[in-house]
Amino acid sequence: MSRIGQKPVEVPTGVNVSVEGGRIAVKGAKGELFFDAPPTLAVTVENGHLQVEPKGKDKHTRAMHGTVRSLLANMVKGVSEGFERQLVIQGVGYKAQMKENTLVLNLGYSHAIEYAIPEGVTVTVKDPTSLIVSGADKQKVGEVSARIRGYAPAEPYKGKGVRYRDEIVRRKAGKAVS
Repeated sequence: MSRIGQKPVEVPTGVNVSVEGGRIAVKGAKGELFFDAPPTLAVTVENGHLQVEPKGKDKHTRAMHGTVRSLLANMVKGVSEGFERQLVIQGVGYKAQMKENTLVLNLGYSHAIEYAIPEGVTVTVKDPTSLIVSGADKQKVGEVSARIRGYAPAEPYKGKGVRYRDEIVRRKAGKAVS
C-alpha cells in the first residue's frame, strides 16, 4: 500500500469538502476546485480529515492511491493558502508589463510577446523585471510559469532571459582569447 496514500489530509477551518459519487469539490477563500476520482478509489470526509482508500489491489489502483491523495492535499492547500511562483527577467531591455488580462513581454525579439493569462491564475508585475504568478490550482500556476519562462529561458553565457527566483543558472566562460 502507498505510505503517502494512507495519510489523512487535514481540512482546515474555512474549507468545505464535498464528495458526491466520484466528484470531489473543495471550496475555500481562494476559490473552488473540482476533481474526479478514479472509480477504484473511495474518498471520504470524517472529522475534518479527508481519507483515500483503495477498493482493490491491482497495480493501477495502488499507483493512483498516493497520487490522488497528493492531488487532494494540493487542492485543500490551494483554496486555503494558494500557490505562487516568482519569475525574474534579466537582460538589457528585457521587461514585462500587464495590459488588461494580457502579459506583454519584451525579451530581445523583434516583436513583443503577448500572453493571455488563463482564468484562475493571477500574474502580478512587481517591477518590469519581476513577476509573481499565483492561483489556487498548483498545476495551472506551474504551467503558466513554465510557459512564460519558455519564451526565453536564461542562457548560460550572460544570464539573459527569464528564470525562476530560486533557479540557479550555471554560468559558462566565454570564448578564451589567447
